Amino acid sequence: MSKNISKLSGRIGLKNNLFQKISDRSLNSNNSDGIKEIAEEYNMGVSTIHGAESFYEFLRPAHRKKKAFVCNGSACMCAGTQDSIKKKLKEKLGDDKVGEMFCLGHCYENSSFHYNGENYAGNNIDKIDQIIKGENITQQKFVSKSFASTSFLMDDKLLNLNQFKSLLEKFINFDKKEIVKSILNSNLSGRGGAGFPTGLKWDFCSKEKSEKKYVICNADEGDSGAFSDRYLLEDQPLKVLFGMIICGYVIGSNEGVLYIRGEYPKSIEAINGSINELKSSKLLGENILGTNFSFNLNICIGQGAYICGEETALIASIEGRRAEVDVRPPFPVTEGLYKKPTVVNNVETLAAVTGILICGSNKFSSIGNKKSAGTKLVCFDSFFNNPGVYEIDMCTPMKKIINEIGGGFKEPVKALQIGGPLGGVVPVKEVEKLNLDFQEFTAAGFMLGHASIVSIPKDFNMVEYIHHLFEFSAEESCGKCFPGRLGSYRGKEMFDQIKNKSAKIPLKLLNELLITMQKGCLCALCGAIPMPIMNILKYFGDEMKNDIVSDN
Repeated sequence: MSKNISKLSGRIGLKNNLFQKISDRSLNSNNSDGIKEIAEEYNMGVSTIHGAESFYEFLRPAHRKKKAFVCNGSACMCAGTQDSIKKKLKEKLGDDKVGEMFCLGHCYENSSFHYNGENYAGNNIDKIDQIIKGENITQQKFVSKSFASTSFLMDDKLLNLNQFKSLLEKFINFDKKEIVKSILNSNLSGRGGAGFPTGLKWDFCSKEKSEKKYVICNADEGDSGAFSDRYLLEDQPLKVLFGMIICGYVIGSNEGVLYIRGEYPKSIEAINGSINELKSSKLLGENILGTNFSFNLNICIGQGAYICGEETALIASIEGRRAEVDVRPPFPVTEGLYKKPTVVNNVETLAAVTGILICGSNKFSSIGNKKSAGTKLVCFDSFFNNPGVYEIDMCTPMKKIINEIGGGFKEPVKALQIGGPLGGVVPVKEVEKLNLDFQEFTAAGFMLGHASIVSIPKDFNMVEYIHHLFEFSAEESCGKCFPGRLGSYRGKEMFDQIKNKSAKIPLKLLNELLITMQKGCLCALCGAIPMPIMNILKYFGDEMKNDIVSDN
């Protein structure tokens, strides 16, 4: 069934993609007007269109009735700023007009909320009257700085169209195999969390025989603590777009799409502006720079589904399907968007490719080690004395990163969750033993992922944190597999019982649930959420000795 939907959606293609058409209909209508027409245009059933539309939080009627949304991400939760924000918004707008969104990317200052299509944070809530009136409010920009021996992501070598044109003229006539070889030699691994070698992905896709291929930039950065994609999309957009264009050139694609989360309005604005500038300068479109290479870019705006950060769910979303995870193989490089060969790279990976082409693969590979090479963007939340996003050499000691670059903590912190809600919860004393190295983190029972950091303060209740993780998983699961759909809710119910003091949890039952999810879930969301919970049980079990009982 999903294969048929993919192919029917692909008949019209990316420029007028089905998902954007469904989104536009829903956001501009309070009833079912237009669903039948879309179904007829795509030769699909009305139930198929409605089923896809109902999957997304922002497209649901209950969501669209709200006026403001308070960030309920892990970083803001740990900072303890959100109850007062919610109270003030409800006083101004009414109890039924205030909802929640998961992470708005303002983890460096907290007090974050969304109103009328814009994000606000810090002390902006004190200006809520001006915001409601539509006045422009000055917002604090996060600190960004490179501490790398060679900067690949934060330098000033691709900030204007002249630089872009010069670089494009060089590589658009370059041997495609040499470009792939350069990326392979750099040892760049994907920066989205999975860590697959980028050069191999491009090489595999370039060898596929197909009349149509696609390039997708996964800009659905939904992990709390992470705002590195925001930095690149808003401050280094040409690096990201150049990476996509060169990928298209290498694999033989003439079309790409950036899937940007709807929670990032400024990122969408920045990328859209850059695309329009490139088109106006004839650096995007047909026969670029007088060559036979043509490439066009589109933007697809996410509508509140965290699972779209998983590449097969993202592809399903663009196609206008419910964003459910697909079984692999086949992998996207073989059968991706509209069942055509597709490269899916995240924002930082594409920007890193550009940096490698500018600075050279040898410089990148000489930093770190073979499996953790180059530089990495690391995000510090508001508990650090130096909150912001920093470019750091791989394999740098975490003790140096935390205490020197991050400046240490403003108040006592007992653990860090690194890599988003699916990342490990690492006691501070343990993280200081590690280096910024994917393999070291994995070997120690954690996950580096995209290296965003959420600080858990010393007095934060770990029962509350586990409940938060299970609740997040239950809300954001795609619902396709039983261990994910049912396991997440069962875990949340267990910790509901602890919170309302109605029951204690047998440790054996909890462990069985976590192992079932870990081994049986289809995707990394519900399959990885047990890891941070297991970390908490291992390192902070004493805090829960009165709530979780052993069978011994």
